[in-house]
Amino acid sequence: MARTSVVTGSASGIGKATRELLELRGERVIGVDVHDAEVVADLSDAAGRTALVEGVRRLSGGRIDAVYAVAGLAAPTPATVAVNFFGTLATLEGLRSLLSGSRAPRAVLVSSMAALLPSDEDLVALLGICDEPAALARAEILAKEPETTGALIYASTKLALSRWVRRQAATPQWAGAGIPLNAVAPGIIATPMTAELIATEQGREALLKMVPMPLNGIAESAVVAKLLAWLGGEENTHVCGQIVYVDGGSDVVLRGDSVW
Repeated sequence: MARTSVVTGSASGIGKATRELLELRGERVIGVDVHDAEVVADLSDAAGRTALVEGVRRLSGGRIDAVYAVAGLAAPTPATVAVNFFGTLATLEGLRSLLSGSRAPRAVLVSSMAALLPSDEDLVALLGICDEPAALARAEILAKEPETTGALIYASTKLALSRWVRRQAATPQWAGAGIPLNAVAPGIIATPMTAELIATEQGREALLKMVPMPLNGIAESAVVAKLLAWLGGEENTHVCGQIVYVDGGSDVVLRGDSVW
């Protein structure tokens, strides 16, 4: 029987590339996005998160094989906190019960190498205890200066997601239930999210100074999709709680000998 996978952020970028790859391999994909998807839902609020779970349950008949939590924002606004962190957790936790009927259940989310960049300690701490009202309030303060403190919001959400994966993957709810939970951490990927930043040679050079990618430079979405598909596929039986960097070497350049 063909696998049934859920991909959030399926209308563009990495999510779209992942959907296309899975479908090419014969899987049934239930896409979730704010437009052009089987389930249209806004993950920035409770109503949208409920709509996601209910929509997937209805379309899947109550059983899925994999969840790919790809949806995300990069704006220096509180919405980035709501979607990137709380929307991702709502996706994974809300759909986990639907994985129970699969013989090879899998779950994977998209973090970022931005987790290695400067972040806001207070925001990361609030995300760590899953206090959404307080985290959004902190983001409101940071967003008042979008070029400085606001720029810390995205990295903070990705750092918090990476930590969440590490803390949750080996628990009875995930590993104990036979569900590998992992994350990928892309470097600079050519998507609609980064299009403006990499539109000029000057812009590309400036971004690559901050995010060095000595191996083959800026990547296409399909590169990340292939890694996601393996982590979310039947072949992955023992990779658990890993943040797999697909960043052209950024992690190596920035952290050197450090492995965690």
